[in-house]
Amino acid sequence: MDDVVLAIDLGGTKVEAALVDRDGVISSGSRRRSETGPGAGFAELRDALGEVALGTVSARLSTQIITAVGIGSAGPLNSGEATVSPLNLPVHDFPIVAVVREVVGDALPIRLALDGTCIALAESRFGAASGVSNSVSMVVSTGVGGGIVIDGVPIGGEHGNAGHIGQLRVAADESAEDPTAGTLESVASGPATVAWARGQRWSGQTGMDLPSPRKRGTWLHAQRSNDQPKRSGRLWLACARYWTSASSSSVVGSRWSPATMSTLCSSLLAALRCSLRRARSGSCAPLWAPTPPLWEQRC
Repeated sequence: MDDVVLAIDLGGTKVEAALVDRDGVISSGSRRRSETGPGAGFAELRDALGEVALGTVSARLSTQIITAVGIGSAGPLNSGEATVSPLNLPVHDFPIVAVVREVVGDALPIRLALDGTCIALAESRFGAASGVSNSVSMVVSTGVGGGIVIDGVPIGGEHGNAGHIGQLRVAADESAEDPTAGTLESVASGPATVAWARGQRWSGQTGMDLPSPRKRGTWLHAQRSNDQPKRSGRLWLACARYWTSASSSSVVGSRWSPATMSTLCSSLLAALRCSLRRARSGSCAPLWAPTPPLWEQRC
């Protein structure tokens, strides 16, 4: 029989699950996905998690045995209480482990970790930071996440939020309605950068369009939109200068265009005392790393 793990990833826009083996291979036909988003409350998240988990478990081959469950989630989380409070979702202290147990039962061990920590572990084990003992990884998407691997071991911290770089405050903005105001994520995430560019009369829609002038914008507007990636890079740098003090390698992943990532990375590389590499694991990373066997071995 082949041992596999039920890997689950909860993000700001979707929940996804798949069966993954020790080598990071996703079992063909096992991947399931359900949309979430800012309108998904407790009941919607519970239903979405149950749907993808059950669908993935049902896709198990007769030669496969599920030995554990790994969950990577947007943060912050409370690893001791097994709950999550994703800032891009309207829930607080969501009992994600208990919800998954409703599907898989009590026999299987379940491990919960921050999605940024999972991505850092995936890059260290399979991706751009493989072969490096100390590394930090950052992912830029709906939010800005991060994770730390020291001496081949993922660092979670007391409550599981170590490396959650997106919530570091980089501006003086404060808002009683929005606790994320002034954070790195509020200024330098994908949606924040697109919003800034559109405020400069750029006509693109997503980070993948930056800085292309072909997306109905003019050369002038496209070049102006490049100012925000440079600014984002400088803000990342302000956080990353001490974040990478114990690291020999940094990895940055994003859904943005290669040209935009080049602008961002050049701002970081100019001042960091470590190598900087573009992430290689892509959309598989959140599903690779929640697998408990990876946490039991040094990278």
